[in-house]
Amino acid sequence: MSAPAVLSARDLRCGYGATPVCGPVTTSVAPGEVLGIVGFNGAGKSTVVRTMIGRQPPLDGECRFRDLLVDDRAASFRAAVSCVFDEDAFFPSLTAAEHLELVARGHGVPEPVQAVRRELDAFGITAVADALPTELSSGQRRRLLLAAGFIRPAELLVLDEPEQRLDPVMRELMGDRIRARAAGGCAVVVVTHAPDLLLATASTCLVIADEVRRVPVAEGAALISGTRA
Repeated sequence: MSAPAVLSARDLRCGYGATPVCGPVTTSVAPGEVLGIVGFNGAGKSTVVRTMIGRQPPLDGECRFRDLLVDDRAASFRAAVSCVFDEDAFFPSLTAAEHLELVARGHGVPEPVQAVRRELDAFGITAVADALPTELSSGQRRRLLLAAGFIRPAELLVLDEPEQRLDPVMRELMGDRIRARAAGGCAVVVVTHAPDLLLATASTCLVIADEVRRVPVAEGAALISGTRA
């Protein structure tokens, strides 16, 4: 018997005003599964994911976290879901290390100081641990956001184009981290334009287009690389 879905969408229409950005979405992601979401620029990938986790209202249909309708204001939902989108969200008066420690302590991470050190090292930003967000490069801020997403426990991890501004070595590390979280029972959703990251991590693939469909991971990788599977 398959595990019950952590996150699911049924006949979900996503968009702005009354205009959908893509076809209706019916999908799910279970514990230990990595759902890769791909599509051409402007297809609506981020809009779909934001709608699935309650950051914007659906035009129609429904999303559920476990057996309940998604409510991103519920404390239980926020405690269980870790998200990294392409936007800076820092406390301007906190250093990189202080920011991570605040996240870790807020989510009950054991030995938070040691956890912060591990994440700073893993993402190659130990040298800027005492720097304020305004003193970081765009690539360093991206790594800090990712570190904040990974340092905390979660039943669902949502990553919107985590490969952005990462070098090949760090991108490979990202793939390792995603696989490790899934192996530990976390459900993962990854929006990506990187065929290598998709192939390295995804167990299933959703193509966002006028007709949303599930495809084999290799077919999704071929789509975003512009080749044939």
